[in-house]
This record gives sequence, structure tokens and C-alpha cells, in this order.
Amino acid sequence: MTCDVAWALAWMKSARQVIADNRELLIDLDRQIGDGDHGENMDRGFAAVVDALAGQECATVADVLKSVAKTLMSTVGGAAGPLYGTAFLRAAKAAPSAELSSTEVVALIAGALEGIQARGKADRGEKTMVDAWGPALDAAQAACDAGADAAAVYEAAVAAAYEGALATEPMQATKGRASYLGERSIGHIDPGALSSALILKAGLDVMGEER
Repeated sequence: MTCDVAWALAWMKSARQVIADNRELLIDLDRQIGDGDHGENMDRGFAAVVDALAGQECATVADVLKSVAKTLMSTVGGAAGPLYGTAFLRAAKAAPSAELSSTEVVALIAGALEGIQARGKADRGEKTMVDAWGPALDAAQAACDAGADAAAVYEAAVAAAYEGALATEPMQATKGRASYLGERSIGHIDPGALSSALILKAGLDVMGEER
């Protein structure tokens, strides 16, 4: 399956399901270093995303991502709504085509990362979503530079995002609510980094089924 509009729509349906399946895990992780509502908020947000997209005609990947951004901003509480909303909005600007090229997949991930950093003022190593999206961008760019097609570029990004999310466990949080815990934040995976990896993997799961 190519990275086109049909894929983007299927990606969001898949993301809705994977977030629902991991709702309790994300809640539990957020209870350890946050306020415990990340899984509930994300589940509600992506359910609303699927409902919103069902009533729209999308001609480009950007159309899909703009709808996702708007919906998440209006339905997801806490910090996650603005962070994910801005991420998808910036990603949309980098995805104007009906079918994405390898370089546009890289630009999509770069746009999402830029949006998260612009909104959250976080850098790598601070135990946030950036620690998933940053490695994802590095891997996507490397795959693109090596001549990989769009699907392979996306696949590389997903693998790196998961590694990045898991790598937050030994980190001490220095940004966001978790930073208030100091050393007590060590030993827990950042819920936003994991939800980022889950959402990205949802797009790969759909791709794998239809490639």
C-alpha cells in the first residue's frame, strides 16, 4: 500500500483501535509520572477523529491530517491535545499530495516533531514525546537518503519511534508534569512517547496488510 489518502484514512482507523486496545496501559503509565488521564483522553480523541473523518471528503493526505489536528485539539484534554494537534497540523503542511513520496514522508515526520517542539518547548533526552519522534525522523531521513521507497521510509521511522519510546524508561524527566517527580520519574516509560509510537505503528500495520 502506498502512502496515499486511502492509507491515511486507514491509518486513523487503525490508530483509533490501537489506542483503544492500549488505553489501560497508557492510563497506568501516566499514573506513574502524570495525572493518569492520557489513555482516556487519547481514546476519546481518536474515536472522535474517526467519526469526523467519516463525514468528510479528503482529496489529499493533508486534508486527513488537518481534520485529525482540529479534532484532537477540540477533544483531547491536558497537554496531549495541543501537542498532538499541533503535530498533525504541521505534518499536514508537509503532506500536500494525494500520494506521498519518500521525501514527503520525511517531511511529514519532521513537521510533526517541529510542531511538538514548538508547542512543548522540549528537546531530546527530557523524557517526552520528542524522544519518540526525534529518532523516527533520524531513521526516516537515513532510509530516504539510502533510496528507500515511501513505505520503507515510514517503516524505518516506526521502528525507531518504538526504540525511542522504550529508551525513556531510564531517563529522568525534566519537562512537563513528570519533571516535578525528579528522580522518581526514572524507571517509567513516558506515556506520550509510547502513544506516539503506537500511533505511528498503526500506519505501518495498515500498510503491511495491503502491501
